Amino acid sequence: MNIKNVSLFGILFAFVVIALGAWTRLVDAGLGCPDWPGCYGFVFFPTTEAEVALAEQRYPAFPYEIDKAIPEVVHRYFAAALGLLAIFIVYLTHKTEDKQNKRISIFLLIFICCQGLFGYLTVSLKLLPIIVTTHLFGGFITLSTFFYLYIKNSNFFKNFQIGHLKNLAMLALFVLVIQIFLGAWTSTNYASLACPDFPTCQGSFVPDMDFSAGFNLAQEVGPNYLYGLLDNEARVAIHYSHRITAIFLTIIFLILISRLWFSSAAPLASTLGIVLLTQISLGIMNVVYVLPLYIAIAHNLVAALLLLTTLYINMLAWKK
Repeated sequence: MNIKNVSLFGILFAFVVIALGAWTRLVDAGLGCPDWPGCYGFVFFPTTEAEVALAEQRYPAFPYEIDKAIPEVVHRYFAAALGLLAIFIVYLTHKTEDKQNKRISIFLLIFICCQGLFGYLTVSLKLLPIIVTTHLFGGFITLSTFFYLYIKNSNFFKNFQIGHLKNLAMLALFVLVIQIFLGAWTSTNYASLACPDFPTCQGSFVPDMDFSAGFNLAQEVGPNYLYGLLDNEARVAIHYSHRITAIFLTIIFLILISRLWFSSAAPLASTLGIVLLTQISLGIMNVVYVLPLYIAIAHNLVAALLLLTTLYINMLAWKK
């Protein structure tokens, strides 16, 4: 096996881990196991009546729900397997003379270990929003690192001459990163349905909002942050910010798509346009159909795909 093939497998596996993380969050299973790395003191999760009784004796403040324990445990073990894959990539890169591959692989391994730490903090700090958001964002960085390794080792740089678009491509990537953060912040603060209508929000294009409370990174979590503690106006501020940024992002991406279309990279314009349209549609469907599980998970995955597409365009634009 070579670095290219293992990196490609890492991309696919990272998509699975992101989907499992979204599933865990969307079914409110973030505290499905109140301890870490075990689950109620077990390696997997309690299954027999005796094990369930022991689990509830150990953690009386967290009644055992197997429907929430399963997503949490599955997510943890898949994420751990991703770490093992990173170790294997470090081994492969250190058999070569490519110093950049070595540095990237070590960064990837260290970063996945940090992701494990944030997974622990997510549980121990009872779903503190800034920790959960950082953990979610870290999943996208992990995916992007696997993607960078794959592109670097596959000679996937086509003869697209788009160096004149480097600043626009970088701006698109920057705004997309902000939008992904806002999406994660919306989810971790249970604000996805704060605006239950579309295109208006709470029946108005400018609803009552509390930005200071909505974006207080040091907010209290109480006994835990399951289902959130913010009032309605704070949640509306978060959701509304995500929508408004989506409008700015769409404008920037449409400009980028139009510039790509009239360059040697016209196929990239089509790809980016399809992914962008899909993501916008999924976002609207989340509101209109009241956050269906599979649509919400797809919204996370297409955001990741949009990130990789934009990252690839930047790699092409900035290549030497």
